[in-house]
Amino acid sequence: MALPWLEEPLQQVLAQHRGHALLVCGTAGAGALEFLLRLSQAWLCEDRAAPSGPACGQCGSCRLFLSHAHPDFRLRVPEALAVARDIPVLLDERRKPSRQIRIDEIRQAMDWMTTTTGRGQGKVLALHPAEAMNAASASALLKTLEEPPAGARVVLSTADPGLLMPTIRSRCQMVRLPPPPRAQALAWLEQRGVEEAGVLLDGAGGMPLAALQWGVEGLSAETWRALPQAVAAGDAGPLLGWPIPRVLDALQKLCHDAGCHIAGGRGRFFPADKWPAGASLQRLAQWHKSLQSIMAHAEHPWSEALLIESLVAQGRSVWHPEPERRGGRLATA
Repeated sequence: MALPWLEEPLQQVLAQHRGHALLVCGTAGAGALEFLLRLSQAWLCEDRAAPSGPACGQCGSCRLFLSHAHPDFRLRVPEALAVARDIPVLLDERRKPSRQIRIDEIRQAMDWMTTTTGRGQGKVLALHPAEAMNAASASALLKTLEEPPAGARVVLSTADPGLLMPTIRSRCQMVRLPPPPRAQALAWLEQRGVEEAGVLLDGAGGMPLAALQWGVEGLSAETWRALPQAVAAGDAGPLLGWPIPRVLDALQKLCHDAGCHIAGGRGRFFPADKWPAGASLQRLAQWHKSLQSIMAHAEHPWSEALLIESLVAQGRSVWHPEPERRGGRLATA
């Protein structure tokens, strides 16, 4: 998939960075994984026109890379992500796909890096996202980052460097992947038939790949635009069927924009038209605290429909406080 906003950062990295370990800071929604793949292909390309140029796409190395068969490239992502992105991976059918990059996957990659290269251009190991490594996996990677085999490179991506061990960060050159320019992202989405692309792009925090995925999965701009009014009315219907992490992400964004409106400002994620009035800052803070608590356990096997209805009911109370009993009589909080 061609992502035009990655071209300039790619040229800069190819021209300026010669280290053996690179940490790319950028979100998946902006194309962090695609950047890792483009960079790795360029490093292994056998017919690049210039040191800062992209891979040729035609040489034997590029053909092997694009067919997922390059002997000198390894990609490590969580199994769950590999399934979602159709990345070839061997799965153990006796258990659910892992959401972590496991220590045995890192150890196998370390052993592979010490073997002879297949095509003489060196070896590249890519890990995405690096924060998916647990402490044991990250520790297993440290020695290779400090003393890599000759000709070997490691490139990692992360949405938040603060989530990584300091010893991982200190052994890597860091590159920040800038968010796509809005006009470029909008044009790219519109070329792919996304209707009202600006609404979904704002909802996705300016990340076009996330906005595109929303559209592919059937989330319309109309549904997103109507979400604040639905939550304020206690209607959980628009959210039912969404994965819990996405529900929590949407409600946290709604919470953010509600705070902006209470302060007299403009929200970031939702259009300002038809925004519900009458929110309480105190009740909003309570709802935000509840969302944060649930977010820490987003992968818990919740009863999804019941959880979503409960979260929306709490959201409704930001605009419409529930009556409470005082001394046997109903009173408004």
